[in-house]
Amino acid sequence: MSELQQELNMFRESIRQFLREEVEPDYLKWEKAGIIPREAWEKLGEAGFLCVDMPEEYGGSGVPYAFSGLVHEEIAYGGYGGLSSNTSVHSDIIAPYILNNGSEEQKSQWIPKMASGQAVGAIAMTEPGAGSDLQGIRTTAKRDGNEFVINGSKTFISNGQHANVVIVVAKTDPKAGAKGITLFLVDTSLPGFKRGRNLDKLGMHCADTSELFFEDVRVPESAILGKEGEGFFILMNELPRERLSISMCGLGSAKGAFDRTVDYVLERQAFGSSIAKFQNTRFKLAELKTQIELVQAYLDKSMEKLEKHELNATEGSLAKLASTEMQWKVVDECLQLFGGYGYMEEYPISRFLADARVQRIYGGTSEIMKEVISRSFLGK
Repeated sequence: MSELQQELNMFRESIRQFLREEVEPDYLKWEKAGIIPREAWEKLGEAGFLCVDMPEEYGGSGVPYAFSGLVHEEIAYGGYGGLSSNTSVHSDIIAPYILNNGSEEQKSQWIPKMASGQAVGAIAMTEPGAGSDLQGIRTTAKRDGNEFVINGSKTFISNGQHANVVIVVAKTDPKAGAKGITLFLVDTSLPGFKRGRNLDKLGMHCADTSELFFEDVRVPESAILGKEGEGFFILMNELPRERLSISMCGLGSAKGAFDRTVDYVLERQAFGSSIAKFQNTRFKLAELKTQIELVQAYLDKSMEKLEKHELNATEGSLAKLASTEMQWKVVDECLQLFGGYGYMEEYPISRFLADARVQRIYGGTSEIMKEVISRSFLGK
């Protein structure tokens, strides 16, 4: 066993202990409330589970991405899909965007606060009429001297209720297509920023997901993330990591559902024996185990590439497609083995299923993943 793997195993156990002590006792309360308490973010930060691969100078631990991916995998393994989703957005989308594209002032201002849990990050891309089609967004940022005035609305925004900083995707030149899109770091304390309602969802109930409104929000030029007109290209460059992180959540969820199902079929009695002795049960679980291991192998390879800055858009899409489709199949088949009890909310497997469904949608739908992958060998 390599030294890195030993360290990851120790880190895994520390995550599991934290989840047992700080999350499990209250998670159902969070689900019913529809939001993760702010103090939970602060506890995650204190424990070192936010933005873990950010440089030490910005409050992170300066470790390889594998440690950050493991945080989300383990949270999802525990059946806390809403928590894994929103912490992934915070740590593996917002923080890297700022680190890779931000000014020194932006990095120093926000990443340490995000690592400690004092600030929560969100990204505002999706609009009511523009999902995967980012070039179809209507939110504008019009220059006024040394400032930009942002107007528009966003929806389905993870961490929208808690967010202190939002990366806003806006058009600075509506006639320039992709080259007219710019990213802004918006402090949510600014006048004109408004949070809409916390949206009700099929699953991931504690993962606050919101509408956001921008009414003449004035930001200085220094709020631009990267350069004016480069927003679309920054989004494309950051997508591989985003999709890999979603994949890690999918892998963890599948593993968690599988292990719970193994325990259940060994205990559940039917027709005079445990249902683990039925050939259908054994064969079904063998198939699911194989799918999990194959995805694990691909994600291990993808993490190595990401660490070397070699993970491309196609490979990130492959990871997300394989992991989330596998997650859905595994969780669905596992629930089937629970029978009627699997449909009862008192059994966590039902939450695994509800949480799994959106994984094939956000971060790029499975259909978009297939389009990206096919273009790599068929062209446009």
